[in-house]
Amino acid sequence: MGSKMFQVATLQSLMTGYTRAVITVGELLKHGDTGLGTFEDVNGEMIVAGGHCYKATDDGSVTEADLDEGVPFASVAALSGEKTFDVDVMPDIDALKAELDRKIEEWFGLNSMHVVRIDGTFEEVSARSEAPLRSQHISLKKILSGTQKEFHFKDIDGTLICIYYPDYMNGINAPGWHLHFISADHTMGGHVFDLKMTRGTAMMDKLPEIEIQLPTSPAFDTYSLADNAGADIKAVEQGKK
Repeated sequence: MGSKMFQVATLQSLMTGYTRAVITVGELLKHGDTGLGTFEDVNGEMIVAGGHCYKATDDGSVTEADLDEGVPFASVAALSGEKTFDVDVMPDIDALKAELDRKIEEWFGLNSMHVVRIDGTFEEVSARSEAPLRSQHISLKKILSGTQKEFHFKDIDGTLICIYYPDYMNGINAPGWHLHFISADHTMGGHVFDLKMTRGTAMMDKLPEIEIQLPTSPAFDTYSLADNAGADIKAVEQGKK
């Protein structure tokens, strides 16, 4: 078994609009070297790879995040590469998710969390990110409807960071697979909603524990997390567009 998953807040809190900082990037990196999330005020998509935290902005460009930048939501783990395997041609994201499902089913892991890093060559990666919006009690779905942009990377080498949560953890995070991408030169990336993969090599860990850092601000208790709709989670985190 691998290390534990460390999560900042819950997807429910982010979906209902709690986008304030809970911890900093520097604190987050003490808990894991691989993962994904977002930044305070939903200021771009987060990719944690190789112990570094990167930010993809709304034009698909990537910079390394400042260590003192705030994090309202993220999931990270220390990736050891318990399992390694090659990934063949994948015509779309659904095919890749099905292959990853098959791998964790072989490992008797459908009810466990997983973190996967895939280094590969891609014919195309369709991704998105967003500009920041300072707000309170505005749902993530509504925020992204005005701030999110899509982009397409062609013939590119890079890394997919893939996080899996089982169905029964819906609300704590998005059930199933959630993928972020960063190019090999760390200049482009985002939240992946489709892809065409030529080939890749994967490292996978099965995670038997989770630690959740909830916000300590009194404002956190003014958010009604139970009202969050599963359909909105699927649309925002895993919908193709």
